[in-house]
Amino acid sequence: MKTFMTKISGFLIIALLSFGANAQIDRSKMPEGGPSPKISIDDPKEWELDNGIKVLFVENNKLPRVSYSLSIDNKPLVEGDKAGVASILSSMLGNGTTNISKDDFNEEVDFLGANVNFGSSGAFASTLTKYADRIVELMADAAINPLLTEEEFKKERDKLLDNLRQGEKSVDAAASRVGSALAYGTDHAYGEFTTEETVKNVTFQDVKDLYKKRFSPNNAYIVIVGDIDEKTAKKQIKTHFGKWEKSNLTDLPDPKLTPNVASTEIDFVNMPNATQSSISVTNNVDLKQNDDDYFSAIIANTILGGGTDSYIFKNIREDKGYTYSAGSSLGSNRYGVSRFVASAKVRNEVTDSAVVEFIKEIKRIRTEPVDPQTLSNAKEKYVGNFVMALERPQTIANYALNIKRNNLPDDFYENYLENINDVSVEDVQRVANKYFDIDNARIVVVGKGSDVLTGLETLGMPIKYYTKYAEATEKPVFSKPLPEGLTAVDVLNSYVKAIGGEAKLKTVNTTLMNADVTIQGAPFKPKAVMKAMAPNKSSMEMSIEGMGTIVKRKFDGSTGYQEQQGQRIPMTDDQLSKSQSQKGLYPELYMDTSNISLESLTDIDGTDVYKIKVTKDENESFRYYDAETGYLLRTEETVEAGGQSVTSITDYSNYQDVNGVMMPFSMTITAGPQVLSFETTEAKINEGVTEEDFN
Repeated sequence: MKTFMTKISGFLIIALLSFGANAQIDRSKMPEGGPSPKISIDDPKEWELDNGIKVLFVENNKLPRVSYSLSIDNKPLVEGDKAGVASILSSMLGNGTTNISKDDFNEEVDFLGANVNFGSSGAFASTLTKYADRIVELMADAAINPLLTEEEFKKERDKLLDNLRQGEKSVDAAASRVGSALAYGTDHAYGEFTTEETVKNVTFQDVKDLYKKRFSPNNAYIVIVGDIDEKTAKKQIKTHFGKWEKSNLTDLPDPKLTPNVASTEIDFVNMPNATQSSISVTNNVDLKQNDDDYFSAIIANTILGGGTDSYIFKNIREDKGYTYSAGSSLGSNRYGVSRFVASAKVRNEVTDSAVVEFIKEIKRIRTEPVDPQTLSNAKEKYVGNFVMALERPQTIANYALNIKRNNLPDDFYENYLENINDVSVEDVQRVANKYFDIDNARIVVVGKGSDVLTGLETLGMPIKYYTKYAEATEKPVFSKPLPEGLTAVDVLNSYVKAIGGEAKLKTVNTTLMNADVTIQGAPFKPKAVMKAMAPNKSSMEMSIEGMGTIVKRKFDGSTGYQEQQGQRIPMTDDQLSKSQSQKGLYPELYMDTSNISLESLTDIDGTDVYKIKVTKDENESFRYYDAETGYLLRTEETVEAGGQSVTSITDYSNYQDVNGVMMPFSMTITAGPQVLSFETTEAKINEGVTEEDFN
């Protein structure tokens, strides 16, 4: 089952990489830019309700549609030991009101062909103009009289806990969490994070209290854009939102900027399941949109890492080929509390080299004047994006809202292009030295320590070690003394005995497993049916409710194929050879002892494991067995996907007894950027499988 599912995840990677490759364009030439267009932005109509709601209105009659955006302008909140309460509230809002049930609410919105979505600090609705009044009524009712029930609270809390558990082994989740926590501090609104512990601290009363404290018209804006006249819009908003009563809001302090580190350091998080290293070079910045530096700073970031023509992308992606994507971002907000981040996910073996190249490019823009043509190209690109955005009516209203919320001059956007074009070579170098603070930066690396730390240690920078929850820790130990006389064969024998014994395993002719599948980042959850028959036949079908079978893979002992969206792809010669060479359902029973070696005693998430190297046809793979229980906890091998070598790691856990054989009911496959989790719901041995299943 391990080898089979790794191939499935490899296929998904190939499909994604192929799409990216086909989407490439000729970046060698920048289209010639014409003269900068003169920007004329009509001011939205504005009015205010007695309860404090400020309304911004833009009439646009191109399509018979209208949208309503409710934004509550709250200051950032520190949730503390109840982090997650805002997320739960967000998921509960917009699911009915005290006047209309959840099902009736959602059914009516669907029937009208509309959208109504809520968050913990606002809502958005869009609809055909002829249904606008009813949709505004539903939106207002859901905002003023939300249906908050304990039953719904428990359901949404459990969903959040499930999502946290599914992300437990996610390198991306750990990198984001640790990066923010170290930059700002875990007691900061921008640095705290949600954990299972904090979510379990949240009560239903906490959610209701948060709604009362934060969801109020006092600081609210409503932006209306679409095919509706001002008189009608005024009547709608006054009728449906005018009844919303003000609250006594607590005035929270503005978030403060956390000082940067005294000197650049590497902050390392060890994740043994990482197939790539996540690198983030980051420092905190004090930048607001109304600062004199703002336009120079965004152009400087565009040149450094803002696209496919940037220093970072051309070096790390195009020249070195370390990653598929690399770049940088420079944040700004009205509090002057944000971050500069240059980041990429790279192969383990080039982690230290990628860090060197990041530093090189940041130093380059700080010390070398940018080429005038490069500056001109960056301006043209930025101006083009700005002008294209103006074609959307929603943009005009959002600009007006941005002016209000960020204390910008009224002509901020009218003069936007002029300010962009005024940025000089000297400006770029000046702001690069101010905001890209490579001398006081954190280089946050989340990766597999046993593969990458030796290289990082050669860079000559201090290295601090953290857990994936940003807790300071000691340098990880990757190898411990092996018990005297222990061999690889001993480890394999312990595994065979632990899961049922050789005699029992040889009676297993077929296995059937039904599983719920989670694909990281996907909005759907497929179901998988996996079947196997000795010695080497295999079948896997993955389906989604309402869509049918989306992926099918079959091997009948001699031939096989992969099928997706009706397209059948035969197995390659290498895949066929590998599948045909399997001698049984449990490879440990048939391994050539001359091809295996006991490498080390290491650990996985605090559990001591024996690492076994398996060499076959000059290819190396690794298997990790629990030193105490004997169970197989992990396999690791390198597969080819889209012309790239991708390390695939499969983690096994939750062993359960099935007819006298211990089988892992939980499996997570990490292959490049893809993470697939399988939770077995049913397992059978020697029943439910026939020869026809493999055709």
